[in-house]
Amino acid sequence: MVIKGISETDWEKAIEIGRPPNIKRLFPNSKALLVSGKVVDRAMRAKGKAIAMAANARNQLIIRGVLQAAQKANAPVIIEIAKSEGGTKAYCAVNYWNMATLVDQICNECHITIPVAIHADHYGIRNEKDLAMAKVEIPSFFDAGMTSIAIDASHLPDDQNLLANIEINPYIPQWAGLETEVGEIKGETGLSTVEEALFLIQGLNAHDIFPDWIALNNGTTHGIEEKDSGIQVQLTADIHAALEKYKISGAQHGTSGNSSERLRQIAQQTHTTKANVATALQMISWGVQVNDYGNAILDPNGNFSKIEGEGVTEELWQEMVAYAQSKNWKKGDYKNLNLPFENKLLAQPKEVRERIVRQIEAFSFKMMTEVFNAEDTAPLAIEAILKAGSYDLGPKVGRIENPSEWTREKILEKGARLKGNKGPAGKFDD
Repeated sequence: MVIKGISETDWEKAIEIGRPPNIKRLFPNSKALLVSGKVVDRAMRAKGKAIAMAANARNQLIIRGVLQAAQKANAPVIIEIAKSEGGTKAYCAVNYWNMATLVDQICNECHITIPVAIHADHYGIRNEKDLAMAKVEIPSFFDAGMTSIAIDASHLPDDQNLLANIEINPYIPQWAGLETEVGEIKGETGLSTVEEALFLIQGLNAHDIFPDWIALNNGTTHGIEEKDSGIQVQLTADIHAALEKYKISGAQHGTSGNSSERLRQIAQQTHTTKANVATALQMISWGVQVNDYGNAILDPNGNFSKIEGEGVTEELWQEMVAYAQSKNWKKGDYKNLNLPFENKLLAQPKEVRERIVRQIEAFSFKMMTEVFNAEDTAPLAIEAILKAGSYDLGPKVGRIENPSEWTREKILEKGARLKGNKGPAGKFDD
């Protein structure tokens, strides 16, 4: 039995029919079950009140630890990287174009048999130049093995957000997992509203675009959480309820600063099936002390607290801190250490690399099983593939809205009547 609850015959069939065309072309002899993000969403919905971990792969050891945790939890998982982390101006060595190769290699090496989606998170579109570039870049990283994408035009006014999503959609494979976003993730200001979410999803539906997930600004932030306000569970539940007939799931961003209890509430009280975990995994891989839900703990001087004997060696950590200080970086800027120190991370002694992987695995397994309720959802993912008889599970809902009510002119008219508060301007990238 390669997956608990699934026969080897069914698993082999899933390998045969469940891997999308780009994955089969790239890795013809692979036994890694790389799948559309749709598969992961359907598994969580089938179990109910379950969320898949979407782990931001800021270094290679994080990928290894998360995959091992998912195998142990018998749960499908999403490995992702955001545009700021892994795009053409990346601050990580793992990127849109090499992540699938790394995941496939590690899956085969470690006999990872659970389904894994490869997700391009937060593909930001802020202007016409970004939109033009997206038409080139998005096909390029699907060529490189991406199986899911988040289009993030939330920085734009609501009507332009919708129009950008419509214009870029032909460049995304129909079989791929699709996430959209309303409300830029910026904490307790500029919160998303029911009206804005309905406007986006209704407009997409009228154009035969059926996202698997919607991300909201529901009170959280990316990176290090410095306030305890965090996710607004009721706001999230209200928006998801309003979108019920469109069968769209929620994608929760900025989990690292939120308590395990609040994340359990998101699982139990909303339709969330995807939760991004980024900063917590980065900190654990370095050996920085975190609380039970992954937020960094600072020492009395306001600096990161490195745990001796965990994460990177003490010598490498001191080198990293000195580098950051030479750049006058604040705590939130330490993420920029990923790119210049990736090779030094991989060059550490075997026992150090192995302990990093173990620590990532332990944290991820606890999140998957005790917080996200994702344990034993891998068989449900396999069943979804077998039921569809294909790598393409299709949409969860058909067209409901009238296209004649969602022409460009009417989108602009409707958008002008929306009264959402976008909050302060600024840089809020993941």
